[in-house]
Amino acid sequence: MARVAALASCLEAVLGSRSNANRVFEILELLAGQEEEDVLCAARTCSRLFGALLERRELFVGRLPAEEASLADNYSAEDKYKIWMRHRYNDCVNSLAELMGHDAFQVKELSLCTLMKFVELEAQYPLIKVEWKGSLTFPRELLKVVVDGLLPLNEDASLLISRFQEYMEYDDIRYFVIKAVTESIGQVMQKTKERPLPFYQQNVFSLISPINMPNKECDMVKFMVKQDNWEELKVSKLQAHKQAFEKMWLSFLKHKLPAGLYKKVLVILHDSILPYMNEPSLMIDFLTVAYGIGGAISLLALNGLFILIHQHNLEYPDFYKKLYSLLDPSIYHVKYRARFFHLADLFLSSSHLPAYLVAAFIKRLSRLALTAPPEALLMVIPFICNLFRRHPACKVLVHRPNGPEDMSEDPYIMEEEEPSESRALESSLWEIQSLQNHYHPDVAKAAAILNQSLSEIEDDISGLLELSAYELFDKEVKKNAIDVPLEFEQVRGLFGKKNDIFAEHFTLD
Repeated sequence: MARVAALASCLEAVLGSRSNANRVFEILELLAGQEEEDVLCAARTCSRLFGALLERRELFVGRLPAEEASLADNYSAEDKYKIWMRHRYNDCVNSLAELMGHDAFQVKELSLCTLMKFVELEAQYPLIKVEWKGSLTFPRELLKVVVDGLLPLNEDASLLISRFQEYMEYDDIRYFVIKAVTESIGQVMQKTKERPLPFYQQNVFSLISPINMPNKECDMVKFMVKQDNWEELKVSKLQAHKQAFEKMWLSFLKHKLPAGLYKKVLVILHDSILPYMNEPSLMIDFLTVAYGIGGAISLLALNGLFILIHQHNLEYPDFYKKLYSLLDPSIYHVKYRARFFHLADLFLSSSHLPAYLVAAFIKRLSRLALTAPPEALLMVIPFICNLFRRHPACKVLVHRPNGPEDMSEDPYIMEEEEPSESRALESSLWEIQSLQNHYHPDVAKAAAILNQSLSEIEDDISGLLELSAYELFDKEVKKNAIDVPLEFEQVRGLFGKKNDIFAEHFTLD
C-alpha cells in the first residue's frame, strides 16, 4: 500500500506542476525493477501519466531532437520541457516492450494493454507532424514495437497473442499489424539461412491465422481512429488490405516451415487465405512443394490445388500420377481421411478420364482395403462402386470369370508408380470378393453388392466419410437382440459330455 501511495503522490506531483517533472524517474525506476507487484503498479501509473500528457498535448510533436541538442538556446522553455518529457515517454515505451517478455503473464498482459492504449491515444493525438494534406499520422512505429513483442524467437507467445486478438477487430489495427508482421518476417527470417525457427514461426502463425478479412469494402466500418481525409487513404481500401494480406502470407510461406506448421497452414488455406488474395495462383509454388512432401501434408495440399485447378485454371503436370502415389496404407487411418476421399471423389468424377487410370485407382484402393479397418471399408466400397458407375469400361474387373483369384496370379503391379504401366485392366477384383467373407457383417454385406448389377444412381458417401470405429461399435450395442437357438440337450458335466470324467468330481449345482 505504501508503494501505491508513493506512486500516486508522484503522479499527482508530475501532472500538477512542471517543476516536479523529475519525479517521473521514480516511476520509471520502479518500472525497471525486479518485484512483480512494483512493476505492475508502475505500469498502471505510467499508463495514467503519459495518457494524460498525450491528451494534454504536453509531448513534443514531430521529429524528436536528441536530448542534448534540445538544451540549445534555439528552443523555448515550453519546447525543452516537451522534448524532455517525450524522451521519458520513449523510455517508458522501451521498458514496456521489454516487459512483454517478462516471466509473469500478468506483467506481459498489462504491458501489452498499456502499449495499445498509447497506440490509441497517439492515433487521436498524433506525435507525427502533418507535413502535407493526406499524410498518415497513425503510430505505425509504436504498433511495430507491440508486434515485435508478440513474436519472440525462443518462446511460445500464443497466450499473449490470444489476448491481443480483440484489437484485430479494428480494420486499421489489422491493416498495420499485417504490414508490421511482413516487415518482421523479412528482418528475422533472412538471417536464418533457410533454417526454420519453430517458436517464431509458430508465433507468427498464431497471430495471423485468426485474421478475419472483410469481404466487401462496405464491411470496413470499425476503425480505432479516423482521420479527416480517411477515405483517401489506403487503409480504408479493401484492395490495399488484400494486397497487404497476400504479401504477408507469401513472405511467411516462402521460408521452410516445421512439418507440424505445414499441416496447420494447409488446413486453413482454402477457407481463410486463398479467398482473400488478389492472385491466389501465386500460392502454386508453396502448394507444389507441399504436395511433393508426401504423407498427410500431401493429402492436405490437395484442397488448395483443387481450388487453383478448378477456379483459376491451373495446369499441374502429372497430377493424377501424384494423386495415385498418395494411395498407401495410411490413407485409411489418417485423421484427414474424409477430406482426402471427398477431394479424390471430385477429381475422379470426370467421365473423360481414361479407363486404365480409373482401373488403377480401383485396384490400388481394393488392395489396400485388405488391411483397412471396418469403418474405412464401409466408405471405400461404395466409393469404388461409384467409380464403376461413372466408368462402365472398368466393369471388366468384376466380370472376368477366368481372372486371377489371389495375389500370386494377379498381373496388377502394385509397386508401379505410373498408372498406365500397372496392368490394372488385366486384373480382377478378387480383393472385394475376399471382403465378402469379412468378420464384420456390414462389410461383408457391402462387398456382396458387386455380385449384382449396379444401379445407375450413385451412392451418397458424404455420410460415410467421417464414420468412426466408435460409431460402429455404438450402433452394434444399440441393436435390438433377436432370439437365438440355445443348447437343446441338457448339460450333464462340466464340458457337457455324458461320460465326462469331470462329472465324477465336479457338479454344476
